[in-house]
Amino acid sequence: MMEVETGEHAGATPPRQTALMRGLHPFQILKKAMPHGLYWRSLIIIVAPMVLLQFVVTYVFLERHWALVTERLSAKTVAEVALLLGEFQESPTPERAARISARASQTLGLPVAFLDGEELPEAPSSTAGLLADSLNDELRLRIARPYWINTANYADYVDMRIAYDGGVMRVLTPASHVYASNSHIFLVWMFSTSVVLIVVALLFLRNQIRPIEKLAEAAESFGMGRDIPDYRPQGASEVRRAAQAFLEMRARIQRQIEQRTAMLAGVSHDLRTPLTRFKLQLAMLDESEELADLRADVAEMERMLDDYLEFARGHQGEASEETDLGELIEEVRDGSLRKGHDVRLDLHGDLTLPLRRNAFKRCLTNVVDNAGKYATHVWVTAIRDAESDDGGSIDILVDDDGQGIPEEQLEEVFRPFYRLDAARNLDTGGTGLGLAIARDIARGHGGDITLSRSPMGGLRAIIHLPV
Repeated sequence: MMEVETGEHAGATPPRQTALMRGLHPFQILKKAMPHGLYWRSLIIIVAPMVLLQFVVTYVFLERHWALVTERLSAKTVAEVALLLGEFQESPTPERAARISARASQTLGLPVAFLDGEELPEAPSSTAGLLADSLNDELRLRIARPYWINTANYADYVDMRIAYDGGVMRVLTPASHVYASNSHIFLVWMFSTSVVLIVVALLFLRNQIRPIEKLAEAAESFGMGRDIPDYRPQGASEVRRAAQAFLEMRARIQRQIEQRTAMLAGVSHDLRTPLTRFKLQLAMLDESEELADLRADVAEMERMLDDYLEFARGHQGEASEETDLGELIEEVRDGSLRKGHDVRLDLHGDLTLPLRRNAFKRCLTNVVDNAGKYATHVWVTAIRDAESDDGGSIDILVDDDGQGIPEEQLEEVFRPFYRLDAARNLDTGGTGLGLAIARDIARGHGGDITLSRSPMGGLRAIIHLPV
């Protein structure tokens, strides 16, 4: 009875396409990639500038400040070494070398040794990074002698060796003397503080977004006929104002419904009184053909009055309750079978949801009976879709094999009092309110009714309900 398309057609375009192939602008790609929820968008507004600021500060610190400090420390150390080497070369004796070594160790904290007869190591210098570049530049500029550097053998020292006439000056410089060694402390503090701030922002945003979510839930529930009586305004002043406006709007709608219901009850009482007198007077008259016509007219007036009142009253006055839609559809099917209609059911999945049971039964009855009156066979299919965009929904498909409705009139038939003379309507000679009442009830549950061409040849009515 239903045509379900699955699988992939041969020769179809591959599902993964680049944005360029789809012709999307980069701004459109970014817009599609952005989250849709207020919570995550607010979080991005807070986190993105913080991350960008960290990158900028880190770059400025490491590439500017740290590099500048390292260059100056290297320049100071090389200047001290050049001064010591120059002083030794004025009188290159072992005694002077010992005095310079002792003074350098005590005053400058530089272990210095003058190795007569030594030569620079044959192995190339082991250097890498900003520190080595700074030392190399300063040694070439200030000393202008052959040298050898090793920055890898010792974790806390830099091994510098400078050749002089007859030997090698070796200096084990503490690493803290030639470059800023505490940069990691800055980075640790920066990232740790950022993590703490992000956690605080998460908690704060959660508390600020929750009242908005509750307001949205209350509005959605009210639109589906599921009132939340204990809802109270919470959150920031703007959210409280919106919530208070919603509560006042809900109260006005409820007062309007109560006033309309009271008015309709009075109208019903006033109109039924003369109809009852007509029926009593007709019952006292002798039977005749004219009398039977009058009785039929009175019965038609009474039925039309019921339709008008039912349409005006809508679906209000009944509380929602958990309802097994499958059982309700079976009840409607049984009632339609008693009227002589051929109705077949096909139910799938869990069909339990909150409904105004009696009102929705009227909606289903109107749609199914309408199909049964103008077709030989009717198929009713109920499917639960847990992955729909609205968080889960149930679709009821009512198909028939009748003549159907012209496409240009598929929406017109939902207008109150609209009737199709040559095609179909809920009741021959009726008021033209059946489909209008059915759609009003469906929309009162947050759903809708749409019509289309049925695969069975007639009309398909789809009743969509959010869960």
